Amino acid sequence: MTRAGVIDSEEALIQGFLAPLAAGAPGALGLADDCALLAPLAGQEFVLKTDAVAAGVHFLPDDAPADIAWKALAVNVSDLVAKGAVPVGYLMSLSFPQAPTHRWMQEFADGLGEAQRQFGMTLLGGDTDRREGPLSITIAAVGRVARGRMVRRATAKPGDVLLVSGTLGDAALGLLVHEDRKRARSAWKLDQAGLDFLERRYLRPEPRLGLIGPLLAHATAAMDLSDGLLKDLARMCQASGVGARLVAGRIPYSRPARQVIERLEPCRRVGLTGGDDYEVLAAVPHRKVERFVAAADGAGVTVTPIGEIVAEGGVSVRGDDGRPLTFEQLGYDHFARPRSGPARRR
Repeated sequence: MTRAGVIDSEEALIQGFLAPLAAGAPGALGLADDCALLAPLAGQEFVLKTDAVAAGVHFLPDDAPADIAWKALAVNVSDLVAKGAVPVGYLMSLSFPQAPTHRWMQEFADGLGEAQRQFGMTLLGGDTDRREGPLSITIAAVGRVARGRMVRRATAKPGDVLLVSGTLGDAALGLLVHEDRKRARSAWKLDQAGLDFLERRYLRPEPRLGLIGPLLAHATAAMDLSDGLLKDLARMCQASGVGARLVAGRIPYSRPARQVIERLEPCRRVGLTGGDDYEVLAAVPHRKVERFVAAADGAGVTVTPIGEIVAEGGVSVRGDDGRPLTFEQLGYDHFARPRSGPARRR
């Protein structure tokens, strides 16, 4: 099966590490066929999402395999949640620059197994190969939702209140901790718990599964936040043919993030433009906001009103003094001029 700890065949990799992750899905056929088989339940539709993560862009090459696996699955599940879809399963393609070791693959499979249990889904199939370039993991996630009920991002209406789940900016700061903890500790004066919290928010995003029901019951539109609040909100507005007005002082921050923001001026806008949040942005009719907040709270998810949808196009942000803020960059863009250093998703 292995030579000096290195996996020496595709069959050994699939049957030894991936097939056990498909054991709970009859349609996966034990990963012994070329395709999986799925049938939607009566009155329901499948919601499909694909996203990839690659070394040097979404994670550091020497990150723990379990963390890489968790993030690869979580970023896809976050999109399903924002659509009001219950996760069902996923297909996965692994591209290695060199054959992985037995230990690396076992830790990766353990991380996937942990994520599967947390998100309530199962591996259905996929592909593995070797090629030049960084390690990359491409996942196609499948969710289910009642027919005609998927929450879209192109349906926001003027007068809707904008709310976000959780706190923003943690992951962008967490990347800095992950890259150089000693430097972050010295500059930010955070305790160990604060540094650990920010780093974990970068390494292991948590899809807000508890929001599925509240979104279906109350939201006009929703999407997950991956490239920064302003950039993703602009996408919602463009798709819906509307505009948005935000109040910077309403952006929710965690205690560690707020400590950093209060200490360092360059970090003050991290909640508006930082990426990798994987929180949910929802547009909710004004009359339903209280019920949405209560339902989310009952599901263990905090949501915070941060602005509103307006008829006029464009996204504007008011500062604490009431004046409009300007931004050179709204968020992360894969096709913009690359920055120096790895994993610069902020």
